[in-house]
Amino acid sequence: MLDTAAEEKPDRRPAMLVCVYDDADDLWPLDAPGGLNARILPVGPDDPAVLAGVITGELDDEACRAVLLVGRTKKADRFRIQMRAENRALSGGKKLSMTGPAVARATAPVSEMMRALNDAGFAADATSESEDDAGSYLLYRVLTALPDNADAVAVGLLRTPSGLAPETVRRGVEAAAAAMARHLSPLPRARLS
Repeated sequence: MLDTAAEEKPDRRPAMLVCVYDDADDLWPLDAPGGLNARILPVGPDDPAVLAGVITGELDDEACRAVLLVGRTKKADRFRIQMRAENRALSGGKKLSMTGPAVARATAPVSEMMRALNDAGFAADATSESEDDAGSYLLYRVLTALPDNADAVAVGLLRTPSGLAPETVRRGVEAAAAAMARHLSPLPRARLS
């Protein structure tokens, strides 16, 4: 009798980086109800410049189809989805890039993320107002590093209210991540050579 090893089926779900850039937040493990249509790859916390390098390096992998940046907001008592980031250096008002665009717009499905947060019982809004912090810096760096592809990577920044319990924050992040994942197509099957 032949002893054949069972073939492992490759996970054809697209990868989603979830970057928690603030040391105060511990969101792992994430687990959305009904599962996620994506493999979650946790990133952070770390120095914002290091995180930007790690994330942009992961974007070279065609399996990476989404990036969700997660941090706290100082400006609201509800979840906020930041829809754009300005060309500003992390250390002050000067430009991060002399040749980059003045503003970079998020590519995440913002309205679906807001709907998912509301359906999960959270107050949420979308804003074009950026905050002078690591989140805005990372959003700009990641968006301007995206390759020029027809199928753009979904990139978004979810800000959570200060003062929420970690379990509540985790549930909100899971709802937003699940909404992003629903818009990701499965990876193509590997072709035989």
